[in-house]
Amino acid sequence: MLSYLHAFHAGNFADIQKHAALTLALSMMQAKPSGIACFDTHAGSAVYDLGSDRARKTGEADTGVQKLWQLRDSLQSSDWQPVLELLDRLNAGDGRLTTYPGSPFWFRQFLRVDDALTTFELHPSESEQLAGWAGQKVRVMREDGLKGLLGQLPPKQPRLLALIDPSYEIKSDYSAVAKTLQKAWQKCRHGVYLIWYPVLTSGLEKQLIEGLRSGPVRKILRSE
Repeated sequence: MLSYLHAFHAGNFADIQKHAALTLALSMMQAKPSGIACFDTHAGSAVYDLGSDRARKTGEADTGVQKLWQLRDSLQSSDWQPVLELLDRLNAGDGRLTTYPGSPFWFRQFLRVDDALTTFELHPSESEQLAGWAGQKVRVMREDGLKGLLGQLPPKQPRLLALIDPSYEIKSDYSAVAKTLQKAWQKCRHGVYLIWYPVLTSGLEKQLIEGLRSGPVRKILRSE
């Protein structure tokens, strides 16, 4: 199922939580000099125009990144600085926020010489845009991100950071993510795995949560 396009939702409140957590995890892991193999299982097209018809149709960025941007001068925690600095650079530092980076862009911003980034995107137009953006620093693979991640493990770098964030349009994605994490952990137990999921009135996300709870991974931090 390939109907989901992140351009309709770019910069919403869920993106802020996801990308703030990603930048914080990267910053903490890079306190050590050893290389990190980074993976983005559902990468999208990397950069989004907040003034596009798709973004304006939902207006989700208005209560997400635009709201954060209005409060940027009052955010004293150093944890927010990498987020705000990248947004400022991407928007030419003119104070207006018209462009929002997707997760591959956040990853690439932090890559060091010994780090690597592999992205997966199955949607034809999204993967084409992603490949045009990527350049030589980012490997783009047009295949299912969950299967693709498992096929790349263990990496040659001594450490691993994977972002797993499917659209969950298919109900089986919830259990599939839990199973993928268990298999990935068995292949690479020192890895850090960031899983994004929606909290729904239907409660479908409980399949994922229960799948993780009943699995072998014990060091889990849950933030909603």
